[in-house]
Amino acid sequence: MPAKDRDTYIDPDAEEDYFSAEEHDSVGSGDDFDQGPSSRGGKRAGGLGGGKKGAESRLKSKGKGGDGYAWEGSISRTWDQVREDDGGSLELSVQEAIARARRKKLQQSGQAVRRTIIRHLVLMIDLSRSMTDRDLRPSRFDLSLEYARAFISEWFDQNPLGQIGVVALRNGIGERMGEMSGNPQDVLRSIADRDKLLPAGEPSLQNAIEMARGTMSHLPSHASREIVVIFGSLTTCDPDNIFDTLEGCVKDKIRISIVALAAEMKVCRELCEKTGGTFAVAMNEGHFKDVLFELVPPPAQRVAAPAGGPGRPGGTSSAAELMLMGFPSRLPETSPPSLCACHSTIKSEGFICPRCKVKLCDVPTDCDVCGLMIVSSPHLARSYHHLFPVQGYRPV
Repeated sequence: MPAKDRDTYIDPDAEEDYFSAEEHDSVGSGDDFDQGPSSRGGKRAGGLGGGKKGAESRLKSKGKGGDGYAWEGSISRTWDQVREDDGGSLELSVQEAIARARRKKLQQSGQAVRRTIIRHLVLMIDLSRSMTDRDLRPSRFDLSLEYARAFISEWFDQNPLGQIGVVALRNGIGERMGEMSGNPQDVLRSIADRDKLLPAGEPSLQNAIEMARGTMSHLPSHASREIVVIFGSLTTCDPDNIFDTLEGCVKDKIRISIVALAAEMKVCRELCEKTGGTFAVAMNEGHFKDVLFELVPPPAQRVAAPAGGPGRPGGTSSAAELMLMGFPSRLPETSPPSLCACHSTIKSEGFICPRCKVKLCDVPTDCDVCGLMIVSSPHLARSYHHLFPVQGYRPV
């Protein structure tokens, strides 16, 4: 081939490579292609070498330490964790996942922590129109009621000396669905009728919290005051400044915890952080139940800062307080009917207050006549397992 032709010859493969490099790296301007053949050949040759090097350097810079791409770091290869057994069943992988969750729970500190065993909690359930959404199956409303009933049963099982009240957030107000009670059957009965709990209107966090504050205003200092909110809306229709209510909750030492079903709201997070509670957004049905049931054990008490120092939200006095309790005598069903002091009904069975000798229906409760806290010894014994947790064992 003549030297002149050899100078202007363009390899088709090189030209194809050049255009692919130019397409990714934008090498060369439109003026380069208006020049002569020899000039085009020189530009293409230079563009080929520089384009490949530029592309490689840029691709390497996008990776993490040169070992991979940035988008690969967020991938969780969950399918590698699922393995079939010899029979083709996935039961072994499921059992391993459950065992990992149990081990994680057992790895928690087994040291004795100061906790409040006499708890008073107000459960707030959002019954606004947003609870009709079906992003959680069968719907936010039905799933919240199901988990709320399970939460109440589990809560009373682990906190037999506590009491729960139920408040609904609906139509811009707070509706009292159930009075503060230590009987789980009474609390479950307040949210048993689905037709009376149908969602409507918008929620109001301020009105509901103010109602809960009024319910717990008479409680003694040794009892905890807690609010748990199942909130599915992205708005709250309040009549006044809700941050004034927040300051009142901090002053009254009321701990607020919120489980959001939609998304995080700044006002919800501030309510939880400044009162010493917890805030979580449920990602799915299983996660919703997990974050809700994490509120079943009594929270650890925070010791208040010394005089002159900054306090902590939810702080309590470091000094121990003695409490006066009464252990009642139980009346059998064969005893003569008499009037109870709590409901003013005539019934045979019940409990006799050891101080004023009046009849009460259930324990634990506070005597309506003398104000003595009436408990049974099994309830008191069951409450102590939170104070002295079992040390984690070592699998053999």
